[in-house]
Amino acid sequence: MANSAQARKRARQAENSRQHNASMRSMMRTFVKKVVYAIDAGDKSKAEEAYKAAVPVIDKMANKGLIHANKAARHKSRLNARIRAL
Repeated sequence: MANSAQARKRARQAENSRQHNASMRSMMRTFVKKVVYAIDAGDKSKAEEAYKAAVPVIDKMANKGLIHANKAARHKSRLNARIRAL
């Protein structure tokens, strides 16, 4: 347990940050899943639309440091490849 006032404050801030990051990560995964579901349904136009909505969200998470830049690029590349294969 944190003993100093500074350590208690850092613990509070860390918990708030953790909850916010979890929310942002969940939102990003939801956007990616929407693309995957559209691809699995075979609806190319819906998949492209979902992909266009997901790309800025993925990029924003990478810029904030929530995910690595390479992971963001990998997600975008693989989703785009699957859409083009439809």
